[in-house]
Amino acid sequence: MNTTTIEWTDASWNPVRGCTKVSKGCDHCYAEAISTHWNGSGSFDTVRLMPDVLDAPRRWRTPRRVFVNSMGDVLHEDIPDAYIARVLAVIAATPQHSYQLLTKRHGRLRTLFNSQGALRLIDAADAAGDAATAQALYAASWPLPNLWLGVSVEDQHWANLRIPALLAADATVRFLSVEPLLGPVDLARWLGLEWMESFEGWGAELFTSLAGRVGIDGGLHWVIAGGESGPRARTPHPDWFRTLRDQCDAAKVPFFFKQWGQWSPDLDGRGRLVQVLPTGQILDQPRPENFGEGLATMRRCASKRAAGRQLDGRLHDAFPHHHPGGLS
Repeated sequence: MNTTTIEWTDASWNPVRGCTKVSKGCDHCYAEAISTHWNGSGSFDTVRLMPDVLDAPRRWRTPRRVFVNSMGDVLHEDIPDAYIARVLAVIAATPQHSYQLLTKRHGRLRTLFNSQGALRLIDAADAAGDAATAQALYAASWPLPNLWLGVSVEDQHWANLRIPALLAADATVRFLSVEPLLGPVDLARWLGLEWMESFEGWGAELFTSLAGRVGIDGGLHWVIAGGESGPRARTPHPDWFRTLRDQCDAAKVPFFFKQWGQWSPDLDGRGRLVQVLPTGQILDQPRPENFGEGLATMRRCASKRAAGRQLDGRLHDAFPHHHPGGLS
């Protein structure tokens, strides 16, 4: 499709539709809800290839950021390597666009997005009789300069599994979608903050000056964060977002706060209120002994639009410093 309401992209492109759930971040999947509404219960559980839309980006004349794939996961285990090769061939052929490929399949990401993975995809295209795709990928530079690779992270457990796989992949831009945020996530080790702190006050300035010499760039170029929306949305703690914002600021990594979702910090006392501890424990009837332990009062809003996108009174809409063709 040519347009999207997703705040951090310009268009979505869905060469795959359907998915299966792999973690609790998938529990209330918006794409499943859309598929169920239009096609009936269970329609999202079948992964379908959509070759008819593969060439759509070739017809888009205006450069744009393109989200791959909002209605499924293009690295799903049911997607053949030869089809992924076709997707990447379109990306290689349209350098005017920047493609944001987001996945929860970190194992396949690690396997395919390196020099050996590229050869595997070329061989798969050849074996499928698709010589044009094989030739296009063989002629392309690796990593594809207009392809951003990202993983979804909902809590520390999945951060610990998915982020190392992302960092092991070859990419021009690596990013995280920390949404829906279901627990505190500490990114310090992957942003280089632990290394910075060891210099006792020299901090980011020394880190930046030395990083290129020792082959360290923090590995992550962009962090998106957001709460969950929908009727069954789980309640976040505001400090989880503040921690991500502050860590990105310290590491000079662009931070994008997408939404509060269905719950926002209580500002006016209207609507259903709950109180949440930093651990994520919800207190419908707060006890006096819990006050002073980082308790936050959250308000259930009528919609994500009503909850808004401001974190501590301001928008955070930073993007990585990138243009089609590479980092600037």
